[in-house]
Order: sequence, then structure tokens, then C-alpha cells
Amino acid sequence: QVQLVESGGGLVQAGGSLRLSCAASGSIFSINAMAWYRQAPGKQRELVASITSGGSTTFADSVKGRFTISRDNAKNTVYLQMNVLKPEDTGIYYCNADRVRRTRFDITRDYWGQGTQVTVSS
Repeated sequence: QVQLVESGGGLVQAGGSLRLSCAASGSIFSINAMAWYRQAPGKQRELVASITSGGSTTFADSVKGRFTISRDNAKNTVYLQMNVLKPEDTGIYYCNADRVRRTRFDITRDYWGQGTQVTVSS
């Protein structure tokens, strides 16, 4: 079984920074992309940022220039550095591992973390 464990959420004032981490554990052969999603109260879950195994990144327009995403493939860990946080960044942040293979010949599966709360006060 593969598990994703997030850490680093918390309460911060507007303009502050937080760094989220997500470590994938278990029997893992490869992970295609890793990503962070967030869900604000009353809203749908949305993609914040993603990074492929090769290092290509995508960002939601609302976080471009403020957030960076990085990945340590050897540790199956993804990071989200969030700077100049705004109250509208508040939500539960979920880590996603896309197209995970547990062995070379395994089918691919997606996995989600349990979520970590980020609250930005004005």
C-alpha cells in the first residue's frame, strides 16, 4: 500500500510564508507527477501546482509568482513553498501522486494524502 503524508500546514498572517511537505511511502517503483490541490470551504477542490518526474511544473494563475513546487525523486517527496500568502489561500491542501506504479509491471494508481489545513489571517 502507498501512503502520502503531508505536513507543514498552520496559521499564518497575510504576507507570511509556509512550506508544505508530502512524503510518499510504501512499495513504490515510480511516480509520474506529484501535485498539490486545495479546497476552500464551500468550494471545489482545485489544482494549485504540479511537478512531473522530469521537473516540469504548472501553477494555478492565482499562485504564480508566489508559490514554488519542488520534488525529491529519491525520497518520493514533494514540497510547496508558499510566499506572500493571502487570506484567499486558506483551505485544506491535499497532496496527490499521479500514476504510481508499485512495481515495474504494475498498473498505475492515483493516491491522495489526508490533507493539511492552511489558514491565512488578514
